[in-house]
Amino acid sequence: MLDLSRVLAGPWAGQLLADYGADVIKIERPVTGDDTRFWGPPWLTDNAGNQTGESAYFLAANRNKKSVTADLSQPGGQALVTRLARNADILIENFRVGTLAKHGLDADSLLHLNPRLIYCSISAYGQSGSRRLLPGYDAMMQAEAGLMSITGAPDEEGGRPQKVGVAISDIMTGMYAVTAILAALEARHRTGQGQSIDLSLYHSQVAWLANQNQNYLMTGKSPRRLGTAHPNLVPYQTFVTSDGEVMIAVGNDRQFLACMQCLDLGSVGSERRFATNVARVRNRANLVSLMSDQLRHRSSAHWLRKLAGAGVPAGRINDLHAVFSDPYAEETGLVRQLPHALAEGVPYVTNPVHFSATPVEYRSAAPTLGQHTDAVLGGELQYTAAEIEALRRSGAV
Repeated sequence: MLDLSRVLAGPWAGQLLADYGADVIKIERPVTGDDTRFWGPPWLTDNAGNQTGESAYFLAANRNKKSVTADLSQPGGQALVTRLARNADILIENFRVGTLAKHGLDADSLLHLNPRLIYCSISAYGQSGSRRLLPGYDAMMQAEAGLMSITGAPDEEGGRPQKVGVAISDIMTGMYAVTAILAALEARHRTGQGQSIDLSLYHSQVAWLANQNQNYLMTGKSPRRLGTAHPNLVPYQTFVTSDGEVMIAVGNDRQFLACMQCLDLGSVGSERRFATNVARVRNRANLVSLMSDQLRHRSSAHWLRKLAGAGVPAGRINDLHAVFSDPYAEETGLVRQLPHALAEGVPYVTNPVHFSATPVEYRSAAPTLGQHTDAVLGGELQYTAAEIEALRRSGAV
């Protein structure tokens, strides 16, 4: 598989496929490489205790890959990628629309050379339409495609639209890319033919708004920001306790009755105005007020013990230190060390998928820039040492 993508959406898809066993060759610009190599601090510390130029951001999205440098604006770089694409199963790219066509590396050109290729293009707004030439990053997509309008505290609490704390538009586009690629591979098993995939950050972001989309489409009313609350379920939000906050997520009437018993509000649970979720949504403010008054008198630990014992979903609001220091993290193998060219090991959050017969592979941390250029050119492409040196002198690799 060839990964010609930069930043996060494409690299995330490539990393996930690499976890699943794909041999992924990441093509990067000579000298500079992927933009995110410079998105620091923090930086990886080498075996001598010195900071390297390897950013945590780049490391997060490029494990299990090989790095080969190629200047796609030069004939030598174009020829290198073309030769790799002849035998590749998958190619992912996220260049501005039309850029790769100038270099003969677009979907039509490479599918002509390799009809079995799955060619996945990720862009801001897609390969067609009036916005196809516009650039886009995650944060602007969170804004433009509706996510920020439903994220954050409500206006009456002084809130303003907020973005999610990670680049979730990129991550979810990468996840859509993986499912699309796997579907295209399955189709190829039946037909023998590859195909191109057109995927945009904008449409992906709109698509995964899920129930919020459907709420609007069925009512014509734009959903409003509710902070931690849920538009369709009550109670489903954070509550202040005597020493912090807890998240309570009631999903059905049985859980609601159990929750009320835990909070010593059993009589409230039997009231008609709260008996069903429909009623609770209508009387949200009254119920939340009653629960808030009760919860603030005891500790988070007290309430969580009672709620867990009654089968009511509830949890702390943990920072990442709490997540990774929790004994449960070690119990479930949440983090593992992977070898890196400059360090003894790099910690990684493990893939959440657990296969019974084909386990996720953890081969190596993200590569240094061009780490595998000579090996790939000399091995898979059978370039001679003299040819590789000529390409390097010309700046093509």
